[in-house]
Amino acid sequence: MALRPPEPLERLLNDALADTPPGRSIWVALSGGLDSSLLLLLASRVCRPAGRTLQAIHVHHGLQGAADDFAAHCQALCKALEVPLSVVHVSVESAGESLEAAAREARYAAFCAHVPEGDVIWLAQHQDDQAETLLLAALRGSGIRGLAGMPYRRVSEGRHFIRPWLSAGRTQLEACARALELSWCEDPTNRDLAFDRNRLRHEVMPALKARWPQACEALAQSAAYAGEADTLLGEYASAELASLRLGSEYLDAEALLARSLPRQRLLVRTFCQTLHLPTPPRRRLEALLAQLNAAADAGVRVAWPGAEARVWRQRLYLLAPLAPVTAWESSWDGQPGLATPLGELALGMNASTPLTLRWRQGGEVIALARRGRRDVKRLLQEAGIPPWERERLMVIMQGEACLGVIQPPARVLWQAAGVVIARATSQPYRSPARRSE
Repeated sequence: MALRPPEPLERLLNDALADTPPGRSIWVALSGGLDSSLLLLLASRVCRPAGRTLQAIHVHHGLQGAADDFAAHCQALCKALEVPLSVVHVSVESAGESLEAAAREARYAAFCAHVPEGDVIWLAQHQDDQAETLLLAALRGSGIRGLAGMPYRRVSEGRHFIRPWLSAGRTQLEACARALELSWCEDPTNRDLAFDRNRLRHEVMPALKARWPQACEALAQSAAYAGEADTLLGEYASAELASLRLGSEYLDAEALLARSLPRQRLLVRTFCQTLHLPTPPRRRLEALLAQLNAAADAGVRVAWPGAEARVWRQRLYLLAPLAPVTAWESSWDGQPGLATPLGELALGMNASTPLTLRWRQGGEVIALARRGRRDVKRLLQEAGIPPWERERLMVIMQGEACLGVIQPPARVLWQAAGVVIARATSQPYRSPARRSE
């Protein structure tokens, strides 16, 4: 290999390295293709003189016969460069999505599972990839976030993903790899025109470049502008959400309805992002916004993959999907640690006779200190607890007497007069001094 890499690509890596906090490792996502193999080679020449720790990670999808060859190439390259390599085998399951998308999700899950929090992962996507991403997004009718393409930097689950070469073109990388006499693996699926990206790459982009030689650069620049606009809109929406939030998971639906429809869409999407929930597809979002003025107890529910929204009493709730409630009850000796459908119970109480822990069924009455006998249903209504949360409440029964209303693992809503239900510690449970509700 030649001793001197071309300066422009090295400078881009030095810029990315300067943005990495000291003490954090750099990981190269190594597929074995030209782009990532070149990235690892130049990363080793940048990180070593700077005294920065460099590692590589290869995700073995097992989707094609050449998968083992890719892994072997990565191992040989890392051995030659004296870079530690982690090979992670994953299983790709495409349920209602393309195989390419499922493989990408499995890959990122592997990164987050094997790369420590705070470390940085360098990805080898470049300017041509960005141009193709923008065109694919436009052809799918994406909004401004989709048109922004791939961000230069993204933080996910505490890991920093950086694409140092988004401003460099494919021809530049190819010329560099050949000048360095670098070897790499050719993915046989890269020529399969059944994949949308391959058809763009091999048929559409050459035609565009023949008429507009700077097509990739221009499209990538448009993606960058869209990214700036998306970031700015997100900042404005986050500031406005402060006036709409009534709780951690819900907004004032009536106030939201007073905004223009485009503003409603932006605010709901931004709130989803704030809660780390997937944003709703356009049709699901429109169906939700059309029901913001539903009757107070209408029980509106709109779901999409990974999230759901509910409208109740002029409040818009955004939630992770709730698992269906199945029949369950158990005897309980008052000690913490009981396994329940909502997790291991972290509450305890003194029990002189056996107790039963079960879902609330309706009709329960609890005797509260200074308030007397109260219907649990009425207490829930007065407390403004939404119906879907009521379905996930449990009652502690001693015969026909209700001693408490709880939500495992550790939430206590009400306890009967003279009963103490307390959060457990790491020590064996001992009841504290008795007190009333």
